[in-house]
Amino acid sequence: MSTNSRIYLSPPHLAGREAEYVMDAIRSNWIAPAGPDIAAFETELAAQTGTAYAAGVSSGTAAMHLCLRFLNVAQGDVVFCSDLTFAGSCNPILYQNAEPVFIDSEPGTWNMSPAALGRAFEAAQRSGQLPKAVIIVDLYGQAASYDELLEICRHYGTPVIEDAAEALGASYRGRPCGSLGRFGCFSFNGNKIITTSGGGMIVSDDRAAIERMKFLATQAKLPLPYYEHEELGYNYRLSNICAALGRGQLEGLAAKVHRRAEIFSAYREAFLGLPLTMLPVSAQGAPNYWLSVALLDEGAHFRPTDIIDALERENIESRRVWKPMHLQPLYRQRRFFAHDARGGGDSVSAAVFDRGICLPSGSGMTPEQQQRIIDIVRALFPQP
Repeated sequence: MSTNSRIYLSPPHLAGREAEYVMDAIRSNWIAPAGPDIAAFETELAAQTGTAYAAGVSSGTAAMHLCLRFLNVAQGDVVFCSDLTFAGSCNPILYQNAEPVFIDSEPGTWNMSPAALGRAFEAAQRSGQLPKAVIIVDLYGQAASYDELLEICRHYGTPVIEDAAEALGASYRGRPCGSLGRFGCFSFNGNKIITTSGGGMIVSDDRAAIERMKFLATQAKLPLPYYEHEELGYNYRLSNICAALGRGQLEGLAAKVHRRAEIFSAYREAFLGLPLTMLPVSAQGAPNYWLSVALLDEGAHFRPTDIIDALERENIESRRVWKPMHLQPLYRQRRFFAHDARGGGDSVSAAVFDRGICLPSGSGMTPEQQQRIIDIVRALFPQP
């Protein structure tokens, strides 16, 4: 094992006024769930995403759950969801006892395939049960192909929940990620481009919907001088001290996006000539480069685990890409629509999982640390 200090995949990066904001919250004694930093963070995040309203919550998963609850998704309903994602995108569908249907990726962005989504809607219409919602994920900080996807959803009158958990600071045709569906959901988990330690946010132009979700997030407590509840609510509040941290982090978002773009570009240049290519970047948008993800060529003699093991021996963290939901034991029996209409068991998402690897991408990583990673990876391949 190398004696060098560990390089993590995407650690928190404190580089601004975070401590000042948090200490102000502590000095003012606003350390309980309520407090002025929550409203300020909501306002600032809404402005960042070009939306009118926002609701701070305890996680990105909570944000997703509240959106489904607001849309009255219930037992017997169907929700379409991106296949190549983290379980937090789709577990809330089960919270509501509804049926998830998974939609494959497209090769050009690794996000939801418009071709597969179109076939899923056609099948749903034939069966007489259209989905109650469509969850579109902006994977690894890159926007999905919204022109095509939104047109399909509009045609069938189905609302879109944009899972922008990984995509704060990214955009699609100049529109910020999070603003492209009826609702946008963000995560501020410790590995995201900005963090509140733990937390999330819902953004929307629908004021009534945001107010309703804030109500549900505070145990659906009625505005009375005693505790009274007429319906089921949740303890999904974002704490004031976490919001204070998020405000400091948000001020440095542009610099973090810039640094992660530099890291992505350095990997791409260093791997030229190797059977290893970076995530394809769509010309339709501007990613935030949350994670630098590489894909081994078909027929390459190495597996992702070979690279992961080589880096781990040098005290460097890396990771496989998300395992597609239709391959997860929990969801293996659920319906899945592949990008390729011919089927045959193949899917884009499965191929990306089979050959993809996430490399260290933290905005606090130094050029010297990245060069260590590059040298280790390049040494695995025969040099021309």
